[in-house]
Amino acid sequence: MHLLNLGILAHVDAGKTSLTERLLHSAGVIDEIGSVDDGSTRTDTLALERRRGITIKSAVVSFPLDGVTVNLIDTPGHPDFIAEVERVLGVLDGVVLVISAVEGVQAQTRVLMRTLQRLRIPTLLFVNKIDRGGARHEDLLREISARLTPAIVPMGSVTGLGTRSARFIPGPGPAAALDVLTGQDDALLAAYVEDTVTDALLHGSLVAQTRDALVHPLYFGSAATGAGVEALLSGVETLLPAADGDAGGPVSATVFKIDRGPAGERAAYARMFSGTLRVRDRVPFGADGAEGRITGISVFGDGTDSREESVAAGRIARLTGLDGIRIGDTIGEPRKAFEHFFAPPTLETVVVPGPGVNRAALHLALTHLAEQDPLIGLRHDERRQETSVSLYGEVQKEVIQATLVEEYGLDVTFRETTPLCVERPVGTGQAVEFNKVDPNPFLATVGLRVDPAPVGSGVGFRLEVELGSMPYAFFRAVEDTVRETLDQGLHGWQVTDCVITMTHSGYSPRQSHAHQGFDKSMSSTGADFRGVTPLVLIEALRRAGTRVHEPMHRFRIEAPADTLGALLPVLAGLAAVPETTRNRDDRCVLEGTVPAAQVHALEQRLPGLTRGEGELESSFAHYAPVTHGTPPERPRTDHNPLNRKEYLLNVTRRVGG
Repeated sequence: MHLLNLGILAHVDAGKTSLTERLLHSAGVIDEIGSVDDGSTRTDTLALERRRGITIKSAVVSFPLDGVTVNLIDTPGHPDFIAEVERVLGVLDGVVLVISAVEGVQAQTRVLMRTLQRLRIPTLLFVNKIDRGGARHEDLLREISARLTPAIVPMGSVTGLGTRSARFIPGPGPAAALDVLTGQDDALLAAYVEDTVTDALLHGSLVAQTRDALVHPLYFGSAATGAGVEALLSGVETLLPAADGDAGGPVSATVFKIDRGPAGERAAYARMFSGTLRVRDRVPFGADGAEGRITGISVFGDGTDSREESVAAGRIARLTGLDGIRIGDTIGEPRKAFEHFFAPPTLETVVVPGPGVNRAALHLALTHLAEQDPLIGLRHDERRQETSVSLYGEVQKEVIQATLVEEYGLDVTFRETTPLCVERPVGTGQAVEFNKVDPNPFLATVGLRVDPAPVGSGVGFRLEVELGSMPYAFFRAVEDTVRETLDQGLHGWQVTDCVITMTHSGYSPRQSHAHQGFDKSMSSTGADFRGVTPLVLIEALRRAGTRVHEPMHRFRIEAPADTLGALLPVLAGLAAVPETTRNRDDRCVLEGTVPAAQVHALEQRLPGLTRGEGELESSFAHYAPVTHGTPPERPRTDHNPLNRKEYLLNVTRRVGG
């Protein structure tokens, strides 16, 4: 029996969780189909998920399918929880992308499909809700071809569309999509020209091209009635590739989810790519190679997870014992670096504790939430006793608020959501502090130069001094401190797209008095280099100058053509810039850019401006210089190297210079 790790993805409300329930029922895992509306589904286990009727956390459930064991992962559909989808993509063998037969291709559908194509993940398409009024078939096929991908292979037809008796009739499948299949298969094209095409040749080409993510078999059906689900299950079994991996090879696994058990113990959900992991094994994990001992293994199978002594390549397991492990960490042999497939959060808000809320308990709870979602970036301000969290949107903020109340008993509110900006150097600047030369109180020489770098290049660190001129640990202290200091530039925002070059170095060698130990007052330590580096770097940044850039989203609005006159002034008021406008029948399509801070306002106003018929699709595009008003400032949470006197008081408890 081979394994398949299958993801179910969709735009919110396309029926993804309902399809998961139907698949489990068809496979005999559950006797009764759960309801999203009633909060009785198998994979939406959080009380908050059941109450709101949306998936927030990915969930794993396993079922047998003839000769295949399927580990099915249900993922969130709402764009505010795209990070939850991101971490799942790296562990999947195949995907079912769900599309609503009524709403059709929606914004998140397009975002997901683009990512699946870029990652070359084999994908089946399932058009759900064919039993609903307003369900479409022929024009929806055209829409999918135009807005998602033309490489679709319809695997049958529909009867009774829009009624409870709607059915999916399998066939003729690949025979009806010869033009699609021959476009990627020279042997099939030659057979077609020679009129020697057989069903076996067609099916073989479909299987090969599906597994190479070149074409996408498409099924219609209904999760509510079960129509088309058997055909979909057959496609899952025969068209998608099995999980591969050598059970006898070196251990290599990737963590895609973290949660905590009833006693607070941390558990890591991991996909085994190679080797076999056993209870009591000691294994390295994470970028720093920390080691931990596996204390428990639960393996998914037959609708549940059971305690096992080992887990082999291809499987998904829930592991305990690895304290400090994080989402994206590799266990055992390193694989390629964990990739970010989607844009990072572009919004931020301050969490305000309610009356009587213990701040330490709140910080601990937020830390637990950040463990489960590493893109919830926490930023703690000791001076103001405030914690900020980064966000994708307002729904995510509401979920964090409800989670803190329901799971931790902590009542909080939030300040107004603000955009997460970045700073980029506008020129070159350099500075140096010399060892034993006033006003430098640190036993370290550090010189740094800041140069702008191409957009998107991040931060580079280079040496113009010889690596052997001082102990390597001191160079490491400088580089680590440079990267940490760049989290807060001249205006308090993260500094990016620059190269930092170390131009000067020097230290005081280890000194000791006769019959006495090491004398820190005469000898350089790592603390000296960590202390002086922020002063040098901030001064170099000050001389280079930085410009604040705000996050911009690319938007696409499709709306009735006669509402364009009402839309344009509102877009202008939100600082949105329409770049292209085109008409399609009685609809108009506008594309352009809008500040991330205004996306929520645009979402709220669009229905009223377009009689409820407008569709908005937006995603992060780039950072653009802030050109209106004073550049926004972000309160500092460090020791403020912008103010030398304050910094030295905080760091050394003595004033220098």
